[in-house]
Amino acid sequence: MAAYYTAAALPALILLSFFSHHALSDDATTPPPSTPVSPSTACNATTDPSFCRSVLPPRGKGDLYTYGRFSVSQSLAGARRFAALVDRYLARHRHLSPSAVGALRDCQLMAELNVDFLSAAGATIGATDTLLDPQADDVHTLLSAIVTNQQTCFDGLQAAWYGRGGLDAPIANGTKLYSLSLALFTRAWVPTAKAPHSHKAGGSGGGHHGHRKKKPRGGRRGLFDVTDDEMVRRMAMEGPESTVAVNSVVTVDQSGAGNFTTVGDAVAAAPKNLDGTGGYHVIYVLAGVYDENVEVPKHNKYIMMVGDGVGQTVITGNRSVVDGWTTFRSATFAVVGQGFVAMNMTFRNTAGPAKHQAVAFRSGADLSALYGCSFEAYQDTLYTHSLRQFYRGCDVYGTVDYVFGNAAVVFQDCAFYSRLPMRGQSNTVTAQGRSDPNQNTGTSIQACALLAAPELAANADFDTPTYLGRPWKNFSRTVVMESYVGALVDPAGWMPWSGDFALATLYYAEYNNTGPGADTSRRVGWPGYHVLGDGTDAGNFTVTSMVVGDNWLPKTGVPFTSGLIS
Repeated sequence: MAAYYTAAALPALILLSFFSHHALSDDATTPPPSTPVSPSTACNATTDPSFCRSVLPPRGKGDLYTYGRFSVSQSLAGARRFAALVDRYLARHRHLSPSAVGALRDCQLMAELNVDFLSAAGATIGATDTLLDPQADDVHTLLSAIVTNQQTCFDGLQAAWYGRGGLDAPIANGTKLYSLSLALFTRAWVPTAKAPHSHKAGGSGGGHHGHRKKKPRGGRRGLFDVTDDEMVRRMAMEGPESTVAVNSVVTVDQSGAGNFTTVGDAVAAAPKNLDGTGGYHVIYVLAGVYDENVEVPKHNKYIMMVGDGVGQTVITGNRSVVDGWTTFRSATFAVVGQGFVAMNMTFRNTAGPAKHQAVAFRSGADLSALYGCSFEAYQDTLYTHSLRQFYRGCDVYGTVDYVFGNAAVVFQDCAFYSRLPMRGQSNTVTAQGRSDPNQNTGTSIQACALLAAPELAANADFDTPTYLGRPWKNFSRTVVMESYVGALVDPAGWMPWSGDFALATLYYAEYNNTGPGADTSRRVGWPGYHVLGDGTDAGNFTVTSMVVGDNWLPKTGVPFTSGLIS
């Protein structure tokens, strides 16, 4: 049976152990999903009707639920075939370059996850025509993630393996099939479970909205600091009742006085497949610089990792694309296991700007939360890869695309510090990777501060334009709201990726920001850019709407605000 502890009580427990979403709006004329329709009619609502008609049975009539289940079943069969294909390629790895092998191993993991996700999605929708939140969001999230995983596989192969050994066609067909499953699911289940918020077509002019000035934070105290009355009061005001269920506790201490001397060993020994009902497995990492690359795999669920503070407990590495790693595998710390929580730690990649893509932290962990952490690198610092994530009171340092990926992610009370890049480079805070219009993904930056890091601020004569983001993929979606935007941000606000790529299909928005860089009167005039005039649309990107956080964040002990701040 799990023991329950208040956040303030956990340090004593640790020391004792030591010493002993959002689909597009439906057309009002669309018939109910239970209405029998022809496959051709069902396909009209998808992103690729021609491909859809080649997949669905040509004769007879079913409803959208039937077609959705059939498509997911076909997707699962296709995912299994692709996983087997990748395994065969890897079995011949002696004939492949190291970079190709690395990219194939990424594809292998993505394929395994897709089989898992499609199996879970199929089981859920096979049981009922009616899904209520959070079930509907769970399946929507899984089907969004399989599209992201397939894209990650393709991106890695494209960068590392010229010709890609004939895998382009299987990947492309798989992507179409997964996109079809996602489209049919959103048409059948999402409207009945949760009416999506519409995105009004806001203009790109107008001034900024005033509210309290968001200032950079000073020193941060930890959630588990028993003397921190201020933090306890903040949690009482801002967050849920902070009780955390603990299953077990181990310590990591480089001196040898704990259970483990490395973080990797502690993770490797962690219990498998916890379901969260019995509490977290807590790994307390004492102060020290841990020079290691760590991965929390898919079977290590509900791990809570607690450090002694930012700059005190540091996990560091220096992998980079220039040195032969895929972007995906360059991460100093990577987590896939569901329910991961980390607090009071620094994750760092020291490869430097000349090594280009070099990730400090990568998360593809659903229902993951990070609190009071620091992420430090240059290009591609924080890879919010997929699924649902939340960051509170964190610092992120970087230069080019330093928060990127395709998760549904909300940042609250975080500081984004743009650093000094290589000469000729521009800083871009975000590069969001939504590639399908039905994915419930996007990056929400709420009540945060966008600032110049000390080395950038000290080089006023260094010409470094800084932008809120640029579109990595066609349907890139990022919102900056209720935040302090420093003077370092260029008046245009946002930077194109290449020519007019994605400018009409992206969704970028700003709402109620302050600071010298928040004036929207000179922002880009792209069709996909919006200045939100009220909180109706901004509400789509809160903790409640974006990551259904009210359902799972309370048990993490991490404070959060459900809706808009003001």
